[in-house]
Amino acid sequence: MPAQPDYAALRREMLAFIKQQPAAFGVYFADINANAVFGIDENKPFPAASTVKLPVVLYLNTLAAEGKVDWQEKVAYQPSTDFQDGCGILRHRAKKGDAFSLRTLATLAITLSDNVAYRMLLRRLGLQRVAHFMRSLGGRVVFPRGQNVTTAADMGVYLWGLLQFTARYGRLGERLLDDLANTIYHVGLPGELPKRALVAHKEGEIAGVANDVGIVFGERPFILAVLTRGWADTSAGFAAIARLARLAWDATT
Repeated sequence: MPAQPDYAALRREMLAFIKQQPAAFGVYFADINANAVFGIDENKPFPAASTVKLPVVLYLNTLAAEGKVDWQEKVAYQPSTDFQDGCGILRHRAKKGDAFSLRTLATLAITLSDNVAYRMLLRRLGLQRVAHFMRSLGGRVVFPRGQNVTTAADMGVYLWGLLQFTARYGRLGERLLDDLANTIYHVGLPGELPKRALVAHKEGEIAGVANDVGIVFGERPFILAVLTRGWADTSAGFAAIARLARLAWDATT
């Protein structure tokens, strides 16, 4: 029986790197096959930014897999509740009353991190039902006082949930993994990894905050969730996330 991998050295490397940075970090790491897990301030709350779109779309996929929603169901755009500036194309293209399928909204929310698509999904699904689903997976910091806040450990739980969903439902989970692997944002976890690495991930960025959470498929697949805050320039934050992902990659290959 192969020995259980020891990631104490990787944790020390990550911690030493983090101590040199001008920002706060929360990190969750898991070797998927060995179920070897560690964290660094993994229970510290951080702004989730767009990483929250991952559990929301996972909930939608779960409802679809259980036959409780139809992917072709249309949701009409309501600017008064759905508009949000920032990422995505619907903020420019959608007009009041325009209807989009749940499948289209899910794809846009992940691949383009479309904020309007996310808000339309959240309105359709219901914040409380989404929150209940996130807690059912093991999430502990779930929309406290209505705020979009999470922890690296909770994001790790949602990624485990995605893997379990894929194991159970096959193609439906693979479609979500494929969307996560083909987003337009690839500066965080994949930033320093070789091109052969398949990274299914969701980045998030707001002022001072750079986040990326995902699954890296390599010789020993791993989950890595990195939440950060306190950057004057978030590009430096994503570069730091890329360095942590490279340390994890080197430790698992």
